[in-house]
Amino acid sequence: MSGPEIFVIVIVVLLLFGADKLPEIAKSFGKGMRDFKKATDDIRREIETSTSEIKKDFNDVTSSIKNDVTDISDNITKDINEVADEIKKDVSEATDEIKKDVSEATDEIKKDGDDATQDKYYEYTD
Repeated sequence: MSGPEIFVIVIVVLLLFGADKLPEIAKSFGKGMRDFKKATDDIRREIETSTSEIKKDFNDVTSSIKNDVTDISDNITKDINEVADEIKKDVSEATDEIKKDVSEATDEIKKDGDDATQDKYYEYTD
């Protein structure tokens, strides 16, 4: 509202109620505004109190879920590490077996090759 609008409203109120009733009207208007503000503040406080409890419950649930997810993640990581260690062990054992078999085969081939070479050597010397 601008200044002229307020001035027109004041003149209309003066004409309707008279100058002697104006202080009573202002007093009751002020009291009504004060009561309205108090009621608004009470409602705001009640809403904040209610939402603070809901926020606390929400934070508790969120924390609980985070802890559960962390525990599950840790268990999965532990299981994966155990399986990986078993696989590494099995691969290492298999690799050792293969190396042993290759080494034995190589030794036999060398031995057979040496025996064949000696047989040829003896054949030529006869």
